[in-house]
Amino acid sequence: MEKIGFIGLGIMGKPMALHLLKAGFEVSVLEKNKASGELVAAGAVSFPTASDIAQNSDVVITMLPESDDVVDVLSHTSGVLNGIRQGSLFIDMSTIEPSSAKSVCEWMREKGVDALDAPVSGGQAGAEAATLSIMAGGSVQGFQRALPIFQVMGKNIVLVGGPGSGQMTKACNQMIVGMTIQAVAEAFTLAQKAGLDLEKMREVLLGGFAQSRILDLHGKRIIDRNFAPGFRIRLHRKDMGIALATGKELSVPLYGTSQVAAQMDALLAQGKGDLDHSAIALLMEQLAGI
Repeated sequence: MEKIGFIGLGIMGKPMALHLLKAGFEVSVLEKNKASGELVAAGAVSFPTASDIAQNSDVVITMLPESDDVVDVLSHTSGVLNGIRQGSLFIDMSTIEPSSAKSVCEWMREKGVDALDAPVSGGQAGAEAATLSIMAGGSVQGFQRALPIFQVMGKNIVLVGGPGSGQMTKACNQMIVGMTIQAVAEAFTLAQKAGLDLEKMREVLLGGFAQSRILDLHGKRIIDRNFAPGFRIRLHRKDMGIALATGKELSVPLYGTSQVAAQMDALLAQGKGDLDHSAIALLMEQLAGI
């Protein structure tokens, strides 16, 4: 089994790395990460720098918040590019700009390294249950090599196309998720104002054409007032920014995406950026006088 270096042990990355350990992979992590102690206790090896991790790994995976974070962990003097070996595989499972993913692929190609952009969907629950959807961009050979690793972390795994295709697919995913949360939040706010029982309304809607995973999970969050982050508003707003920038680049008007991004901006201005993205409902309720 290949040695895996995993960089980025946040809400998503930590359970993903733990699944790899449980599956028998040798996993290395950064010493200074706040979650590294738990990983080391589970059997991981720790190294002081990303360069050290890359030098001692066959496959390097990053799961980081933003494009700048990925670029920094790659290009820093003690970064991945400084240590990665020819013939290795690099997989970025972060959500970043498609253009950045293409640049990363080119940097790796110059090092004799195959690269995939492989963002995920499914949130914290999907990461913990190993049921993530993984949308990959890159070569067929790189994807086949990565597939046994992906199968430990996810269920719906698709090679969408060439470099950047995974990130483009993820941008589309985040648009649909954001607008669907907005629809559920608006419907629930209207129902509250009309005096309906939200639990009963959700139950019947889940049996009809309005059924969705977001109505199921996030509708329940809204009813239970559970806005602890599974996926933070500020991170989803970053993803909507990627979609809007790509839409501008390709001359595609994204009206619904723009509206939801503005709602997220309002929540960020209220200091609610670290709440779950289902907290869009709080803004709707506020505007409705609830």
